[in-house]
Amino acid sequence: MLWPQTVKQRIKTGADREIIHSYPYRSACPSTVWAELVAGARAELFLAGYTNYFFWTQVPAFAETLRRKAESGCRVRFLLGDPVGEVTRQREVVEDVALSVSTRIRMTLGELARLGAVDGVEARFSAAEDAVNHVSLSVFRFDDDVLVTPHLARLVGHDSPLLHLRRHGDGGMWSRFTEHAEELWGRAVPV
Repeated sequence: MLWPQTVKQRIKTGADREIIHSYPYRSACPSTVWAELVAGARAELFLAGYTNYFFWTQVPAFAETLRRKAESGCRVRFLLGDPVGEVTRQREVVEDVALSVSTRIRMTLGELARLGAVDGVEARFSAAEDAVNHVSLSVFRFDDDVLVTPHLARLVGHDSPLLHLRRHGDGGMWSRFTEHAEELWGRAVPV
């Protein structure tokens, strides 16, 4: 009688089985996790953070890795906020930090420009009507893994929590977050 209850308490059997790890802060997620997920992506690398700038500081040789991924057939996408958009301006007032939102977006745009035109690497700005939904939730997809940051009130991304999810079928949290990012991508405009 004790065995089934003990097993149920220790083994994830429901929707929570998609949760690999949770972190109270995005910055608490080890850089090795980010690097391993980027390196392990074979088909899909979709970085739908509002700024995405930290990848170049967090993942060693990130630009070269992007190039190799795209050349090997991996789809690489960046969904960014518009650096001159109204939501970006409002978010800068809310965050009130020296490294502004528009600066962080421009850092990503600069790195993408240095990367040059690479088949398989796409970048878009979220549509103006979607910007408020984009700025409040970052979704980073690496094939069947996703890192999700729901942005809290006045906190910058690295101070907000992060969930590491792995896909286990359709209709779970993984699907809900990736479908949200895909919806934003569908209405986004090319950089």
